[in-house]
Amino acid sequence: MNSMNTQNSVFPDSKSHYDILDALRGVAALLVVFFHLFEAFTGGNHLVQIINHGYLAVDFFFVLSGFVVGYAYDDRWGKMTLGGFFKRRIIRLHPMVIMGMIIGAIGFYFSASPTLFPGISQVPVWKLILIMLIGFTLIPVPTSMDIRGWGEMHPLDGPGWSLFFEYIANILYGLFIRKFSNKVLAVLVFLAGCALIHLAVTSPNGDVIGGWSLDSTQLRIGFTRLMYPFFAGLLLSRIVKPTQIKNAFLWCSLLIVIILAFPRIGGSQHLWMNGLYDSLSIIFLFPLIVFIGASGKVKGKFESGTCKFLGDISYPIYITHYPFIYIFTAWVVDHHIQMRNAWPVMLLVYFSAIAIAYICLKLYDQPVRKWLAKRFIKKA
Repeated sequence: MNSMNTQNSVFPDSKSHYDILDALRGVAALLVVFFHLFEAFTGGNHLVQIINHGYLAVDFFFVLSGFVVGYAYDDRWGKMTLGGFFKRRIIRLHPMVIMGMIIGAIGFYFSASPTLFPGISQVPVWKLILIMLIGFTLIPVPTSMDIRGWGEMHPLDGPGWSLFFEYIANILYGLFIRKFSNKVLAVLVFLAGCALIHLAVTSPNGDVIGGWSLDSTQLRIGFTRLMYPFFAGLLLSRIVKPTQIKNAFLWCSLLIVIILAFPRIGGSQHLWMNGLYDSLSIIFLFPLIVFIGASGKVKGKFESGTCKFLGDISYPIYITHYPFIYIFTAWVVDHHIQMRNAWPVMLLVYFSAIAIAYICLKLYDQPVRKWLAKRFIKKA
């Protein structure tokens, strides 16, 4: 572990920093962008994706979040108030939520499509601004207010749904679950794991995909995807002491790529098999990766620089890339573009998303978080 400037860190004040864990979030986030780009060519058929299990990156993020929240805050409650905890989490997460909604609003009309989003061009500006302002709060909108038509609770920036559940996890942790003993927490994690397996193997699509709509079915998926990984990560931070594992960043990165890109199992005839793969990856493999990552050290300037860049870019690219996916998908569908002909544009979108996220990080996110921390957080 190396210390790092705390304005870039998920850890408060002088807490040591797991650089590899931040970098692994970046690896998964970059795979998510490719996953969403490839989705444009599936026609809605999850069985033909290239990065077949890219959606599991969200569940990996939840495991990471639970681990780092437990590590960063579990031993600080004698010095930190509940309000102080919520301030820290809002300062860490919310500036980029607002930026993601702004980018989504700017790009909204560019994603108008006769096939995918036929009504976008008729949406009045006042309604777009209203949805953007609601998005700033992360309060989900019902399907009746979905101006895009995909049933998303955040129609300007789809990935906002996972941040909505991330906030719920932080609220549950701050109010109640931080007080749980390890035994009680283990019972909660066990029950949540059982619910996760049941959801995955009985899913009509044979996976855990979902959680982004404000209806009973999607909310059940969202809460089920949240509860096990986040609080398993919390439990892991309490009961496991990292060891020393060489080349941890390399091994963890390879594992993430393999898990997310692994072919679908069982096909259309045995969907439950893929659901079992999803749930067991979340329950066993993701905590293992976090443990290995926490047990490694960054060595050398190249690895250090790589990990820092991936860690810095991980959250900004996740929360800002999807407005460009709307535009790209509309272009592919409207013009019947084949994947073999789309590579130049795909790569342009991919690296543009990285560049825009990095610009947002340096010119907006870091300065705003630094100012907010000085203004609202007192050193313990």
